[in-house]
Amino acid sequence: MNSPALVRPVVPALSGAWLTPLELGLLGAIWGSSFMFMRIAAPDFGALPLVSVRLVLGALVLMPFLLRHRAAFTPSLWPKLALVGALNAAAPFALFAWAAQRAPAGISAIANSMTVLFTALVAFLFYGERIGGRRAVALVMGFAGVVVLASGKIAGSSPGLAVAAGVSAAFFYGVSANLVKRHLTGLPAGAVAAATLGCAALLTLPFAVASWPSQPIRGVSWLSAVALGVLCTGAGYALYYRLIQRIGAPRAVTVTYLLPLFGVAWAWVLLDEPVTLTMAAAGTLILGSVALSQRKPS
Repeated sequence: MNSPALVRPVVPALSGAWLTPLELGLLGAIWGSSFMFMRIAAPDFGALPLVSVRLVLGALVLMPFLLRHRAAFTPSLWPKLALVGALNAAAPFALFAWAAQRAPAGISAIANSMTVLFTALVAFLFYGERIGGRRAVALVMGFAGVVVLASGKIAGSSPGLAVAAGVSAAFFYGVSANLVKRHLTGLPAGAVAAATLGCAALLTLPFAVASWPSQPIRGVSWLSAVALGVLCTGAGYALYYRLIQRIGAPRAVTVTYLLPLFGVAWAWVLLDEPVTLTMAAAGTLILGSVALSQRKPS
């Protein structure tokens, strides 16, 4: 995910009532599938090579946005773009790919839901934004869900390290969302996504080359890596920013609720991964906390 606070909503004159839920559902399905594709491809590629392929393909898909608005990207902006690219793409993508080698896809999909809570927590700790009693309770609920998720057993082993990696990735998303809000607001959102993904690709490329696997990579893993880059990253971000422009960031960010549902469902249906009672309880706690944090005060 990327920061939603980049552009003001543009309300079209004519739009069917079905369009918004359809696009939100489609985006949830696309982004939810990313955890499944990582689960398939990461064991063959390794974390950093897979992330590098994903970033390069995603940046290429979004490059037309950057070329169209390249005049707005002055040299002084690029260090900020590189920092956001590292925190919003390179680091979390690598952490999720690492986790995909060690635990079912649903674990990372559920952990990813902590992004909304971490965004509020970082804003409170470093930027002095009020957190309020409701969000404080939501944070406690969310972290309780993380503890429950890490305490479970999957095929007899603990997913604790994978949960820690997924939660760390969500924290990086929260940090980068605040950076984008304060330093990149007003720039075309699609172009920012292309620039940050491109910077992240350059940052990870040397590590990917150094750790590229010596054994042949299966065709299904290549297909998963391409889907991860072109569909989940490039097309997914393009659809997300279309939603932001059409309905506004607060409504577009509700796709967060769909990611763990689709992530768990794809892995269960296509990879035959189990859905445990611990995962269900943790997902309920974390999603409930996100819903509570998003409620407007009466």
